[in-house]
Amino acid sequence: MITCRRMTATDVPDAFDMLSAFLTEDEHYLASSNAYGDRGTEALMDALDLFLTRPEIGFVWLAYDDEGLAGICVVCYAISTSLGTLVGKLDDVSVKENRRGRGIGSALIQELKQELHRQNVMRIDVAVHVDNPEARGFYAKLGFTALNEERLACLI
Repeated sequence: MITCRRMTATDVPDAFDMLSAFLTEDEHYLASSNAYGDRGTEALMDALDLFLTRPEIGFVWLAYDDEGLAGICVVCYAISTSLGTLVGKLDDVSVKENRRGRGIGSALIQELKQELHRQNVMRIDVAVHVDNPEARGFYAKLGFTALNEERLACLI
């Protein structure tokens, strides 16, 4: 059985470990990490603290199975001028490698959709690395559509 929920303060060590692994091992993230301005584990701890102290800007969404924490993603809120409401910006989606193929990622996103819908969030945006067809297929299966846009970043 897979259950999903928001991160709480007691989840921070496990969330830190899982996100740290993603940010240091995922080849697609690493290909863009310089453009993101990756500041390492100190920045990750700062981010997790912000999610706990400022829930109005977003949250960390966790998926658990019988073995414990199995999947994770980060959601930040933005305002869509085309919808006139909040949208969710999805980032750092990861399922532990030894648990992939068990429906954890699908449950993570499906339950996230329900959670955001309860909050009147009408869209979820996600970026996928151009050389990651597995992620593209995963998101397409869950109803995401390509926007034919390219995401850009500028450190300031």
